[in-house]
Amino acid sequence: MFFTIPTVMTWTRIVAIPLIVGVFYAPLEPATRNLIATVMFVVFAATDWLDGFLARKLNQTSAFGAFLDPVADKFLVCASLLVLVHMQRADVFVALIIIGREIAISALREWMAQIGASKSVAVHMLGKLKTTVQMVAIPFLLYDGPLFNAIDTGVWGTWLIWLAAVLTVWSMVYYLRKALPEIRARVAK
Repeated sequence: MFFTIPTVMTWTRIVAIPLIVGVFYAPLEPATRNLIATVMFVVFAATDWLDGFLARKLNQTSAFGAFLDPVADKFLVCASLLVLVHMQRADVFVALIIIGREIAISALREWMAQIGASKSVAVHMLGKLKTTVQMVAIPFLLYDGPLFNAIDTGVWGTWLIWLAAVLTVWSMVYYLRKALPEIRARVAK
């Protein structure tokens, strides 16, 4: 099931990465680059919800799609964070926390799946909240200007990305604690 509608939508998030990064190298006014990158990020991030919805509705779920979906999300978030660090709109410490957690939890989930204990590190509401805050913070930071002449997206984005970093650590601790009994049992063997 490499080319179902939901899987193709997931692939678009991966294809979007060089496009979003490339916008910042285009010979455009900074405000125009910010707007284009923000719109692209929001559209491609929305495909995360839409591809899952369509996969269930069209009965096109697959193991490959289940694998690719979180990978595409992580690539999109990590690439965007690196752009934001490069543009000095996000602190490198925040990016390291978020990217480091993604790598650690992905590795933990892979290992837990190999030992047949993947349910102990299944997605939790805390992880979903972290993702939601990230997905609001990143476009705010990409836009980096006044929104509706009322919202300073740079300030709000900065607060939200730091909140995402706190939620990132909290969710990582949660997943590690859930996996700890299985880890202890494996180490004891």
